[in-house]
Amino acid sequence: MTAALALPQAQRTRYTTDLALAAFAPASWGTTYVVTTTLLPADRPLLAATLRALPAGLILLAVTRRLPRGEWWWKSVVLGMLNFGAFFPLIFFAAYRLPGGVAATIGSVQPLVVALLSLGVLRVRPARAVLYAALAGTGGVALLTLSSDARLDPLGIGAMLTATSLMATAIILAKKWGRPESPDGRPESPLVMTGWQLTVGGVALAPFTLAVEGVPATITGENVLGFAYLGLVGTAIAYALWFRGIDRLPATSVSLLGLTNPMIATMAGLLILGQTLTPWQIVGFTIALGALVAGQTFNRTR
Repeated sequence: MTAALALPQAQRTRYTTDLALAAFAPASWGTTYVVTTTLLPADRPLLAATLRALPAGLILLAVTRRLPRGEWWWKSVVLGMLNFGAFFPLIFFAAYRLPGGVAATIGSVQPLVVALLSLGVLRVRPARAVLYAALAGTGGVALLTLSSDARLDPLGIGAMLTATSLMATAIILAKKWGRPESPDGRPESPLVMTGWQLTVGGVALAPFTLAVEGVPATITGENVLGFAYLGLVGTAIAYALWFRGIDRLPATSVSLLGLTNPMIATMAGLLILGQTLTPWQIVGFTIALGALVAGQTFNRTR
């Protein structure tokens, strides 16, 4: 009897832990704008994308010492291009052509894209309450980040919509394919899979970076610090926890965690860049936070 009563509590604790660990990823991504504008070389989107992916991938490969086997060679290429090889350049391209608020609002529709793909690919029908939470989250992010003088560059909007769709597709495919087996028959570690995908994306980006942008004449200590933070914390660790969350949580739960990205970005702007919030932005922050909590609650109780 005691065990039967304890099981739901244990499940709730495990679910909450999985959510918290997965949320670290979009929370760390929320610091990318501040790091990019204060520490990285200006106007180097391809360099930033390459140095964010390739060194982290090679480090993880050196630590884990495992390569894909069988069909996971091509699956790793597909996921690596969706998550990094194509996604990173599009994100940086959009960041240079759009205000952060516009980019954040477009990115916040990802839970809706994931819900649509879940229905078509995974045959999973998201709860109506979860869809309402996703819509409310997008509205909250819009209030939080958009300004009246926001520029609507068509190329930037297209790049951001494409990037959002690619990441949503990667979430669904990762959920559909699951994890490969390691040589000892157990599910492969998320760190191993992260290393594979980062290396694929970084190798694909490197020649384009050299051809288009070349190598900077100088690299400062601040640049090194910024690249190290984005590569290790914002990429290697963050994506390993993100892929772990995809494996353990419903797809819509994972995508809703993306709402923490603009909220953390806003807090970083307040604390580091000295920005301030208007009353409407405070309302937007509250709505986005409420949508995030409500969406996870609805998913957990299904």
